[in-house]
Amino acid sequence: MGYQLDFSKILQGEYLDLILQGIQTTMVLFVLSWFFGLLLAIVLTVVRAVEFRPTQLLVAAFVEYHRNVPVLIQLFVWYFGFAVVLPDAVNEYLNDIGAEIGYAIVALALNKAAYMSEDFRSGMRSIHPAQMEAARSIGLTYLGAMRWVILPQAWRLALPALLGQTLILFKGTSLAAGIGVAELSYQARYIEEQSFRIFEAYGIATAIYMLISFVIMWLTSVLSDRFRLRVK
Repeated sequence: MGYQLDFSKILQGEYLDLILQGIQTTMVLFVLSWFFGLLLAIVLTVVRAVEFRPTQLLVAAFVEYHRNVPVLIQLFVWYFGFAVVLPDAVNEYLNDIGAEIGYAIVALALNKAAYMSEDFRSGMRSIHPAQMEAARSIGLTYLGAMRWVILPQAWRLALPALLGQTLILFKGTSLAAGIGVAELSYQARYIEEQSFRIFEAYGIATAIYMLISFVIMWLTSVLSDRFRLRVK
């Protein structure tokens, strides 16, 4: 007899637990990387907008590195490279508490911050410079003008691109398997190796990725519609 599909062998017992753990780890990676990436993107945008050449060049170098080096290499740099400069005692402690997921969050957050900061920057370019001058003329500081006048508008203008980056980040969490993070794709590979149910293991992982991606796209559509209503 030929190969017979049987998804029930995967969706029960230990294998089901591994899939659920993989989903949980994937969502932790996704949410924390997105949150810290967004915060850093705002900081990078504000710093780069300051008319001070050294900081502008520093932020530009940061952005170019993270946009032009493959994400997997960035993960390797943090997981393998950063550990070299740390004391052995620190490395042992980090390994005991699961250093790989921490390094993955840092690498993904930094990478996504570079892209999001450029989206914010594009949004800011659409705002007339007179608005900053007007904000300063009524007594707001530079940071106050950015917080209350410029960034709220830049956020809305950059929203479609930011939502697109969100979906890319979610799919990019699968790269963390390359440094041993037990997210969904890592667990799918482990289940396939243990059960020899190749199609079932990766088929279920594919369905889960597609389902969550569709949810993100649906939320993207809702937010985009809400944004368009606000600007009418």
